[in-house]
Amino acid sequence: MVGRPNVGKSTLFNRLTRSRDALVADLPGLTRDRHYGHGKVGDKPYLVVDTGGFEPVAKDGILHEMARQTLQAVDEADAIIFMVDARQGLTAQDKIIADQLRKSGRPLFLAVNKAEGMRRDVVAAEFYELGLGDPLVISGAHGEGVHDLVELALESFPVEEPGADQDDHPKIAVVGRPNVGKSTLVNSLLGEERVIAFDQPGTTRDSIYIEFERDSRHYTLIDTAGIRKRGKVFEAIEKFSVVKTLQAVEDANVVVLVLDARQDISEQDAHIAGFVVESGRALVVAVNKWDDLPGARRETVKNDIARKLQFLDFAKFHYISALQGSGVGGLFKSIDDAYAAAMVKMPTPMLTRILIDATAQHQPPKSGPFRPKLRYAHQGGSNPPLVIVHGTAVTSLSAGYKRYLENAFRKAFELTGTPLRVQFKQGHNPFAGRVPGPKTESDENRDRRQRRRGRKMYGKK
Repeated sequence: MVGRPNVGKSTLFNRLTRSRDALVADLPGLTRDRHYGHGKVGDKPYLVVDTGGFEPVAKDGILHEMARQTLQAVDEADAIIFMVDARQGLTAQDKIIADQLRKSGRPLFLAVNKAEGMRRDVVAAEFYELGLGDPLVISGAHGEGVHDLVELALESFPVEEPGADQDDHPKIAVVGRPNVGKSTLVNSLLGEERVIAFDQPGTTRDSIYIEFERDSRHYTLIDTAGIRKRGKVFEAIEKFSVVKTLQAVEDANVVVLVLDARQDISEQDAHIAGFVVESGRALVVAVNKWDDLPGARRETVKNDIARKLQFLDFAKFHYISALQGSGVGGLFKSIDDAYAAAMVKMPTPMLTRILIDATAQHQPPKSGPFRPKLRYAHQGGSNPPLVIVHGTAVTSLSAGYKRYLENAFRKAFELTGTPLRVQFKQGHNPFAGRVPGPKTESDENRDRRQRRRGRKMYGKK
């Protein structure tokens, strides 16, 4: 989908994908990168690409980068929906874009958007001037004419044969503060300039989902907007961008946290890392801009990380240069290991054996007159792995002993790169809450026998 800024491309994208993946607001220039989504009409699935506002005449700056992204999307596409605004009418920029798209040689469909409540023949009349055939009058916000548009665009394509469902694959979210090099790292991992990398904080506004293959394995890479401190987020667009980033973290299996080696590790870095851990996501840390850093500065950065991010001791750290590509290749090994650890299957017999061995080596300390008894363990979930331990008096277990058990499970299953959660469940007392009933004759006889036995034992009459 191609068109001027603010003609409704992202609104139509959300309708075609039946999602809210694209940011939508009454502001021009909100979408900057290519944004991919899946949809289906009947037996025909499709991949729809949302693009930023197309400014073909831009020679430099962010508008030029957006135009370059749009042209790459046009080169990839099998069909193009050119969107114009019914309420603004035909503009000079629409004519320039039409001439540019006509050169692509792709099937081209002209969609006149925002036409709700207007006469279709009147709205379409002036757009015949573009020479792109019959204009299709639609309303992306209300859905009017959208189904006809998609069916026409897919008409020449064959029905896809049903196949096996695609296997689960890692979703990787790249997060961090603004301008630490997230988009540059995404492009380096992909081997192409897939997203706009610009030396300006806030370049990325939306979370961009990118599917790709590496060594015959399928991945989804998510480029996210930078997260500033709460007090420094003023624009409505930026607030939405932060929300989309947090949603991307929760949607991911593995998070790559990008730090800037040329800046001190900040409180905001620790906050972002803390949110990832609280979300239970597997984590790999990429310390970027490591090239040309003096040796003394490198030692300072490592000491700073060890002191401020000590709660990330389960994660692998990589010291890289996303711009030069150095150290980037090793990230995938850690990502694969972290994903495998997050999705690990832990058999109940093995978990219970680890629990028994751990308690035999180091029993839980007493709490009052009783010592907690841990009976068995089983897996309660994945991503992050969850181990549920059943026993008695588990509420009195100390935090230190809980960490001891967590480390025992982590070591046994070689869990690297993922948080591990251990829950403790108190065993149910089957006699709790029971009210004793009246004694029967057999109960009375039993009590008399016990009293006689006691008198004989102690020599009492």
